[in-house]
Order: sequence, then C-alpha cells, then structure tokens
Amino acid sequence: MHDFDVLIIGSGAAGLSLALRIDPSMQVAVLSKGSLDAGSTAWAQGGISAVIDEGDSIDQHMADTVDAGVGLCDENAVYHTVVHGKEMIAWLTDLGIKFTREKGADGKSYLHLTREGGHTQRRVVHAADATGRAIQNTLIRAVSEKAHIQVFEQHITIDLITTHKLPGAPGAGTKNRCVGAYVLDTGKQRVETFRARHVVLATGGANKVYLYTSNPDGSSGDGIAMAWRAGCRIANMEFMQFHPTCLYHPNAKSYLITESVRGEGGRLLLPDGSEFMHEFDSRGVLAPRDIVARAIDHKMKKLGIDCVYLDISHKPKKFIQQHFPNVYARCMKLGYDMCREPVPVVPAAHYTCGGVMTDLKGRTDVSHLYAIGETTHTGLHGANRMASNSLLECLVFANATSHEINADNRPEAFDWNIPPWDESRVTEPDEEIVVAHNWDELRRFMWDYVGIVRTTKRLQRAKRRVDLLISEIDEYYSNFRVNGDLIELRNITLVADIIIKSALSRKESRGLHYTLDYPGTNPELEHIDTVLDPNTEASAQKQRAWLPETNPQTVLFRR
Repeated sequence: MHDFDVLIIGSGAAGLSLALRIDPSMQVAVLSKGSLDAGSTAWAQGGISAVIDEGDSIDQHMADTVDAGVGLCDENAVYHTVVHGKEMIAWLTDLGIKFTREKGADGKSYLHLTREGGHTQRRVVHAADATGRAIQNTLIRAVSEKAHIQVFEQHITIDLITTHKLPGAPGAGTKNRCVGAYVLDTGKQRVETFRARHVVLATGGANKVYLYTSNPDGSSGDGIAMAWRAGCRIANMEFMQFHPTCLYHPNAKSYLITESVRGEGGRLLLPDGSEFMHEFDSRGVLAPRDIVARAIDHKMKKLGIDCVYLDISHKPKKFIQQHFPNVYARCMKLGYDMCREPVPVVPAAHYTCGGVMTDLKGRTDVSHLYAIGETTHTGLHGANRMASNSLLECLVFANATSHEINADNRPEAFDWNIPPWDESRVTEPDEEIVVAHNWDELRRFMWDYVGIVRTTKRLQRAKRRVDLLISEIDEYYSNFRVNGDLIELRNITLVADIIIKSALSRKESRGLHYTLDYPGTNPELEHIDTVLDPNTEASAQKQRAWLPETNPQTVLFRR
C-alpha cells in the first residue's frame, strides 16, 4: 500500500509539469507505464503555439483555433488556453529549455517563430524539430531534483478506486470520490495499491486504436477507459486527428514529418510531380490537418497510389539541415535526401481531440479526480485540433489544476477501506495468442471502417466486431492474471466502442468526422458536442454548462 497526497497517472508534458507545480509540502507520485521518456511528448516535433510577435494577437490566435475547430470550440476554453501562452514559454525557458532563436535586424536575439497549418501568423515556438524531446528531457531533469516527487517507472494502472466501488459504499445519491488506483508493477509482475487524496489522469491519447499511427505504443486510451469505468462522461470521441505527413517506409513505423516543413515552404506532390492541395482548399498545404489528410486520402484512393510526396528540396541545404536536423537525419538513414528529392508520406492517426470531460480547472465528474492533456475534452480543440495547440494545452491546464489541488492542502486521514487486489480466483494466461490476435483485429477494422472517411455501414460493421471483442476480453480478464498487454487491450477496445458510438450519433460531416452518408455540415449541430455517459441510458439535448448534472448515454450536447 502506497499513500500519497497526489497521484499523477502519466509522465508526459502534462503529468510532469503538474508534478513540478504541486506545493512541496505535498507528497506526489508519478506513474509511468514505461520509462519516463517513452510517452508521446518526446515524439512531438513541431512546437508550442503562443502569441509572441507584435504583429500577432490573442484575438487572432483564438480566431484561428475556432476556425480550425469547425464550430465546436468552447471560446472560454480557447481564451483560457491562448492567453497563457507567453507565460508558459517563459516558464519553460526558466526551466532551461533552449528554444531556437534568430538574430533580428537590430542584431538582437529573438525566438524563431514558425508557422503551421491553420495558423495565420508565425507563432510556433520550437527547439529545432525536436521540441517535445527538449521539453520532456527538461521536465525529467527538473522532477529528479524535487524531493517531494517520487517516480514509479514500469507501472501501468489497472483501474481507479472510487468510493462507490468500495465495500459498504454509500448510496447512489452520494458524491462519488476517487481515492486511488490499482497498479501493476510490470517489472515485478505484482499488483500494488496506491491511495491518494487527489488523483490526476495525464495518460495521453488513444491513437493505438488504429493500425497506422504516429504515436508510441503506449497511446492506448487508458485514462479515457478508466474514467469511463469510474463514472465520468466522455465527449467528442468521433474526432480522431490523422496527421497528413508521416514517412512512408516499411522501417519508419509511421515516423512523423513535422508540419513545419510545410510551414517553411514544403509542397505536397503526386507521383507525377504535380501539386494538388489547391483543388481542396485555398490555403493549400497550410489548410488544417483534417482537410489535408482527407485530400491525400482521396488522391491515394482515386489514383490507386500508395503515398504522395512532400518536397522542400527547393530550399537551400543549409536551411533544411538547420531547421529540420532530426527529420533530415532520419530520412537520410532510410535512403531519402530531402535536400535533393521529395520524400513519400501518408496520413496516420495522430491526436485524440475528444476525451474525459473537464472544467477549466481539470475537474471531472468524480470528486478529487482530475484529467489534463490529450486524455481530456476541455473544449479547446472542437472538431479538429490546430497544430501545436496540444503542448500548450498540457502546460496551461496542468498549471490550472495545480492551483486547484494546492488550494485543498488540508491534512486528511487515509481511512478508506480499500481491499487489496484479489487474484485468488484467476490463473496464468493459457493462450496469450488470443490477446495478440484481438489487438491485430481491432486495429485493422478500426482503420478500415472508422478511419479518415466513414459510412454508416462501415461503422455498424465495426460496432458488431467490437461488441464481440469486448465480450471475449471481459471473459479473459475475469479468468486470468493481468499483464500489460491485456490491460491496454481492455482499455483500447472500450475506447474503440466509444469512438464508434460517437461517430454513429453524429449525422453530419464536421472537422475530423467525415461520413459519405452525411457529407455536409449541419448548421443546427454547431456548438453541439457528442457526450456519452456511463451512468444512464436516456437520450436528450441540453445546454452546456461546466460540469452539469448527469447527462445521457449518447447525447448531442449544446454549449
């Protein structure tokens, strides 16, 4: 049994920055599924969007974000995030991050700002083309210097512990509270119990649900699934973002080529060398990601080609090597010289725009349970995330959540009657091949039926298959001792079911959700979220307020 004031599940930018902001008088535990640097943050190449340049403004950053979100952004959340951008850059700089700088006409050094899809201004602060790695390494170093923060690597959370699930739990009319989690130490293969006064989900997205993804293997939707089982509402999970330009190579494992390549003049080409993005959007290659990804998908299917090409070879070699040193090195290693030739690219699942519903302080429907980062639905991204707003969201909401937790720093006895994890009725898995096969089947039918372009028939096929998988996995989970693969499979299958339900309920095409059966955007559904609630089966429409009373199972929810 481990007792902490704050339990943070996840060790990316959101989780570690929150840990650093917790009052040192409180004891903090950070759980990492693998090593501390194995999450999605380290893979983020582009940067952090923030209003820095005098020619830019908060209003313009907000307008670009709302435009990319196609009528579903919550403007309170957008303003709350954008207005803190410069402050977050200053905080990271104070921690020691060396952002890329350039000399101005006056000879002084300034932050180099690049531009990405959806942005009308140069406002993306970056550390060459490895911003996420720089942030992650800096946060890891800072956390290692804090005595009140204890890190547990190779620890995967099985489930949250809430008061409604404890022996002798109070009636349904009482407020449900999160008091800890059951956690598998994958090194020692034993389940441990963590008790905490505050529990924070910072587990990242769910993009491993698709066969092709730019994310690391740990992006299995754990926080979303655990929050659902704890009783939290989940919103807008039909909006799964596909990054348009991932390197197409059998050994690349969907290596992402940063959007900054297009921001600095990169062109998208067909195999015959012709450009095509102007056919789909007047902004060309700098259109938001949903438009660019659909355009590439359309051309690949129409022409029967395996990929398109990203070309920045018209820029000077020194410029390319200076701005994109890591991308250049990786391409060279795989046989592509981006200084001399186009490189092959395809779309791949990249970012989860929906997630656990929270308010502007990171609070969820369950008392003392918070969620921050990609695992959440804050209202910032709407139907499509604008490039480089994600790291900003992690930092801003970690800061806001720390204020909420630090304000509740009163002593409290750990008197919850939490039983130890019970393995008395399970055995060692006898056919782990079942888990491997289910993983493969799930990711393939999600890619085929719930991908960039959808139809009702494809979604219904996916629903039938996911229902069968859920029943098989529940039986397996009930009878055999847990391991990391089974925990992740259980979570990602539940999240797949939520994605499919959400997609079926939205009878229009908007942002990242595009269906051939409803190809137009329905004006009546503007500012309406898709909200699923595990606590009820009814359906209704309701005006959104932050954390209102319990809402329906699948509901289009007006803000």
